[in-house]
Amino acid sequence: MAINLEGLSAKELAAVIAEAKKRKTKLAKRKPVTVVRKKVAALLKAEGYTVAELFGGSGGGTAAAGGGERKAKAAKPRKVLGKVAPKYRNPDNHQETWTGRGKPKSWLQTKLDAGAKLEDFLIKD
Repeated sequence: MAINLEGLSAKELAAVIAEAKKRKTKLAKRKPVTVVRKKVAALLKAEGYTVAELFGGSGGGTAAAGGGERKAKAAKPRKVLGKVAPKYRNPDNHQETWTGRGKPKSWLQTKLDAGAKLEDFLIKD
């Protein structure tokens, strides 16, 4: 995260530095994540729970954020799709193509912004 410091006065910069020092001190007092994670895992095991039972499949959420009991779903493996033939071609450079999936390529977006229609770039068999 970048903070633009250019427009700040000396007084404002001093305030930002003071806040940063407080935050750094607070973070330095915290225990490392791995230590806390081990403690939580040990507590869950001692009580007979798993991370998935309390926090969902990955254990990344919190019980309060979950909004109650949730049933764990089995994750479906993502299908691996093959290559797709291009549907659109740049008339100025035939090497530049776009399949029509995802964000339009920059050459196409530039031409669309200039008023061209997508249909103008369709590859005709």
